[in-house]
Amino acid sequence: MSDTSKTGLSRREILAAGATIPLALSAGKAMAQQAQGQPLIGDPQLPLPASERMRWAIVGLGTFAIGQVIPGFGNSSLSRITSFVSGNAAKAHDLGARYGVSRFYDYSNFDAIADDPEIDCVYIVLPVGLHAEFTIRALRAGKHVLCEKPMASTSAECAAMIAAAQAANRQLGVAYRVHFEPNNRDALRRIEAGELGAMRYISADHGFSADPNWPPHKWRLEKALGGGGSMYDIGIYGLNTSLMMLPGDVPQSVSALYSTPAGDPRFTEVEGGIDYRVRMASGINIQGSSSYCWSPYVSRQRYFGATASIAMQPATTYDDNRITLEGGGGPSRSFTSGDPMSQFSAQVDGFSAAARANRPHLTPGEMGLRDMRLIEAMYASADQDGAIIAV
Repeated sequence: MSDTSKTGLSRREILAAGATIPLALSAGKAMAQQAQGQPLIGDPQLPLPASERMRWAIVGLGTFAIGQVIPGFGNSSLSRITSFVSGNAAKAHDLGARYGVSRFYDYSNFDAIADDPEIDCVYIVLPVGLHAEFTIRALRAGKHVLCEKPMASTSAECAAMIAAAQAANRQLGVAYRVHFEPNNRDALRRIEAGELGAMRYISADHGFSADPNWPPHKWRLEKALGGGGSMYDIGIYGLNTSLMMLPGDVPQSVSALYSTPAGDPRFTEVEGGIDYRVRMASGINIQGSSSYCWSPYVSRQRYFGATASIAMQPATTYDDNRITLEGGGGPSRSFTSGDPMSQFSAQVDGFSAAARANRPHLTPGEMGLRDMRLIEAMYASADQDGAIIAV
């Protein structure tokens, strides 16, 4: 093989020339641009330094907290984790070593967070049956609280949580992450902009097959921890997201029927499925279904307007939501409007900003109370074989 390059120079000549380039450039400024610093232009929304971010305690280190919530802080710009609260000390310390967290509490000494200046906000990621107790304790400790959905087991518990927040002059939010998910926010933008024409109807279907032998599913089938059945856990996504797309409209009545398979041993304490209808003040109906008996996992929303419609399937997942726009005088087209995983960092940063200013969060406790009252009305209707319940 020839030792001559396409330029006609040998490798030895190229290497020799390269060795002299820095000297040549320094000898003649005209041969090179000079590196210069430039001023910061505009407002690039830089992340706050760690010392200025709101400091969070994560309460409950289950699969959702470990897999989604905690990693979401890695992309946040206003928030950082300073403490873990868990009944499993070994797991808490292991996660602490991975994420640089060195402050630990368990459920028996939880109230001591009142004396910890390194905690501003508390994220409750416990089973539903524990939401009210630990939210109220955190608020009484002087901390702002973001609580996972559903807000609590009963509307009475929700009201007590809101009262505790008011008494403590702290913010209480419910972790309705879909309000921060870019594809759902784009769907809302299009609806509000009139791209679908006047809204006419919404459908929502959400469900999966509950495995009683898998710990993350097992507690959902126990009323004391799960609070209720599928509507509490998976159906609430369809309900809350549908209401999100109808800003300013309010529910007037609900009706529902249970769809739990007869004789299924999984559902001795909670319902396994429910079909529901919500009648809005505008005359729009939301028709939905929720189930612990479906396979594969279903997350589907559809918004029908007078001139166009939006279908989202998946609609409310962690990492794979998409939009199909139909009608409106153009061809059907499917697209995504952003990375769904950004919803986790956007949610905690949104709450951090609200807590710092001590103003209501985008998804406040009052929203959680509204949804719990609707779910309770659904169960009351299903208990009466589909009777219409005013709300």
